[in-house]
Amino acid sequence: MAVINLSVSTLGLTFPNPLILASGILGTEAALMERVARCGAGGVTSKSAGPAPRAGHPNPTVLDWGPGLINAVGLANPGAAAETAILRETKARLAPLGVPLIASIFADTVEGFAEVARTVGAAAPDLIEVNISCPNVAAEFGRPFALDPESAQTATRAVRGATAISISVKLSPNTPDLVAIGRAAVEAGADALTAINTLGPGMVIDLESGHPILANRVGGVSGAAIRPIAVRCVYDLARAVDVPIIGTGGVSSGRDAIEMIMAGATLVGVGSAVYSRGPEVFRDIQLEMEAWMAEHGVGSLDEIRGCAHGR
Repeated sequence: MAVINLSVSTLGLTFPNPLILASGILGTEAALMERVARCGAGGVTSKSAGPAPRAGHPNPTVLDWGPGLINAVGLANPGAAAETAILRETKARLAPLGVPLIASIFADTVEGFAEVARTVGAAAPDLIEVNISCPNVAAEFGRPFALDPESAQTATRAVRGATAISISVKLSPNTPDLVAIGRAAVEAGADALTAINTLGPGMVIDLESGHPILANRVGGVSGAAIRPIAVRCVYDLARAVDVPIIGTGGVSSGRDAIEMIMAGATLVGVGSAVYSRGPEVFRDIQLEMEAWMAEHGVGSLDEIRGCAHGR
């Protein structure tokens, strides 16, 4: 039987396995992020932080509608300055576990992106994820940076100029030309890409009241329902750019994670599955990946990464 090696070396970092806690789920406190790491996550992403504290939308903000989740949390966060203290504590807790920390940031202006990157950079996270694509605040902030190449490039360039830490730009599926956005971000200095953020916005209506269930009425759609879209996005990006890709969207099993790797992902984000199954899902997915690899005589992920492109 082949010796199974799930570790991933990329961007000067070593991840014990490719499974990354996606931003927005359990990434609010150092103790929670440590718990996720101890449950088997190979990397942990904090909840997105912006230039100033933000309350987000009123409840209800998250709904499990069956095939997935729909959410309109509204980027609630304590602000970059307060987030820096959380990141410092989290990094100290994760360091003995050998689990890298990814800090997620967002802003509504180019200057804001640079400001937040400089602020959270003081905590020395291992990677900064630049969220230019959250759809559930588009009505408040205007057109998301993720929807056209020039805006994506401008935001990426601002972050690149503000920090020496590696950055991954988080892309949105809500654009007709994701590859053009990805290329623009890489040309502006992105070291990696995260694909994808939530799809939508979508809406779920309560049949008894006749009103939308979410307080915000609409929200981003995630979970199993969007996985085929996420896989296609990762596949397209892997053909177009030569940087690591964090494939995120609907992964809840070892087979799902293997599929993302075959599409070309270097790392695999897990989010909605944590909401429904708890942080122990990371250990479950890891064991399922190892079982599949053993059954197919695969010793490392490098042997299958991007293999879908050869057919």
